[in-house]
Amino acid sequence: MTDEAQGAAEADGEASAGPAGPVALGVVRTPTGHAGVDAHLARLADADHLAADGHVEVYEDVHRGLREALTALDAPPVPGPYENRS
Repeated sequence: MTDEAQGAAEADGEASAGPAGPVALGVVRTPTGHAGVDAHLARLADADHLAADGHVEVYEDVHRGLREALTALDAPPVPGPYENRS
């Protein structure tokens, strides 16, 4: 391939040096108003710069944290240490 033809091919995107690396999807995250949940959802951004095989660890960590937050909502309130019910 001549230099001129190679330049045209690169301009058309036909020639590539290899597979593209991880690229952020640019998904906009809306705050939930619950600080714990928002912190776990913000952790999802860590997966943006990892290869696909690194996503699992981040997703499992976020899933675990969100499950803990939901479980905490189901727990009965703990009475205060000075509550006197007599």
